[in-house]
Amino acid sequence: QVQLVESGGGLVQAGGSLRLSCTASGGTLSSPAMAWFRQAPGKEREVVAVINPRGTAYPGSTKGRFTISRDNAKNTVWLQMNSLKSEDSAVYYCAAFQETHYTGSVRDTDFGSWGPGTQVTVSS
Repeated sequence: QVQLVESGGGLVQAGGSLRLSCTASGGTLSSPAMAWFRQAPGKEREVVAVINPRGTAYPGSTKGRFTISRDNAKNTVWLQMNSLKSEDSAVYYCAAFQETHYTGSVRDTDFGSWGPGTQVTVSS
């Protein structure tokens, strides 16, 4: 079973940038869609970015600042985060869509193989 591991988090000042990585082990990154989610203390987990056969999507407030990309040959998904704000502080997770054909869903219940997450803290 594929396991995902996130890395690249840390402490950054507002306006700064971070690049998160999500690497798959124990198998290939074959899911049709990969996503980054985040969860801040006391808040529900929310989708940040999705990459799928039709392109990319940024359902929340990160559009224009975050960029998701993937390289199947490297079994890796990245999240480039620019112009970071204090409200971006959270634990960031990557996850794989669990069906063979992507439906367009951004619900976390449709994604799996969750990694342990990586902490991003943005100081104002």
